[in-house]
Amino acid sequence: GTKVPLRFMYNTGMKATVVALQGELGSGKTTFTQAFGKILGIEENMPSPTFVIMKSYNVDWKGFKKLIHIDAYRLEKKEELIHLGWNELIKDPENIILVEWPERVEKLIPKEAKRIHFKHES
Repeated sequence: GTKVPLRFMYNTGMKATVVALQGELGSGKTTFTQAFGKILGIEENMPSPTFVIMKSYNVDWKGFKKLIHIDAYRLEKKEELIHLGWNELIKDPENIILVEWPERVEKLIPKEAKRIHFKHES
């Protein structure tokens, strides 16, 4: 697997850190999120939140207190994410939010979001 340096992840103290995970089905977005969660100290299983849309995990890592994993694949419109508390989540600088399928809710993704593109390699 490819090593992704985590030095670009730091608590700015202003608002949540959002990481947009883009790529085809099966390209490694959830696997990356699970590995990232382990680095942050999450010991529980981290299944893809495909059907529940969002899962939240308590962490204590570099000023972050919550890892929020969002799978926007099943969302029809951005308002659905707003109803799940998106506007409050992105205001909290102690949140790090990983969003799979960010293109489904692109208008809600902050312009300063980090972006990681995944692709299949033959």
